[in-house]
Amino acid sequence: MTAIAVTIAGSDSSGGAGIQADLKTFAALGVYGASVITALTAQNTRGVRAIHDVPPDFVRAQIDAVFSDLDIGAAKIGMLSQAATIEAVAQGLAAHHATNIVVDPVMVATSGDRLLDPEAVEALRKLLIPRALVVTPNLPEAAALTGASVARNEREMEVQARELLALGARNVLIKGGHGSGDQSLDLLIGQGEVVRLSAKRIATSNLHGTGCTLSSAIAAGLAKGLDLSAAAQDAKEYVTAAIAAADKLKIGHGHGPLHHFHATWRTP
Repeated sequence: MTAIAVTIAGSDSSGGAGIQADLKTFAALGVYGASVITALTAQNTRGVRAIHDVPPDFVRAQIDAVFSDLDIGAAKIGMLSQAATIEAVAQGLAAHHATNIVVDPVMVATSGDRLLDPEAVEALRKLLIPRALVVTPNLPEAAALTGASVARNEREMEVQARELLALGARNVLIKGGHGSGDQSLDLLIGQGEVVRLSAKRIATSNLHGTGCTLSSAIAAGLAKGLDLSAAAQDAKEYVTAAIAAADKLKIGHGHGPLHHFHATWRTP
């Protein structure tokens, strides 16, 4: 059986994040990738210049086409900029009884550009987070979703993660990449013990698409039959290696992408 995952997210014209990063990640990890495009962005490594939202009914048509034919093992949800799009995605997932849903609450690009309308935040909280096997916010996203200040330590990260669990998510992976210190610490929190995922922080400005890549790597692991803890640990290792190799690529003049194919490409 071929492992298949779908990404439901926005397109990044520079290829470093969004749909493009997700499909690269699926391919690198041995999973066939399908896609549902929710928005087109005109962006590069320096920032987002324009966003064109795909009509919600066409987003739903893409979901129906993919799920009615392909045996989807996991779904990664990324950029959904409008409340109507979130509603269409939630309805589509429910109609097709989608499982192994990974929700990456994309709100702001690496460049600092906002990608989610403020009024859509509540739709995300009410319609998609309760459907998630796991939600993967970074520190600013967790703060925005819980109405709190950005977590400053592990205890505050856990408090915010448990607030997101109270919204209906089965698990929360709160990412510490925006924190400080020698270690980049993520916490996977569900109904059992807290799983700490730690890696040495790597000094690089080429971090474009990190969150997209981590969430899609988790979805890839789930599609291959791993449990969530194993999928998250494998994803952390993959992303850390992709960050470590990022400076081998020379892409653009701003925040460059990770090296998704670090294990297979031959670089000069």
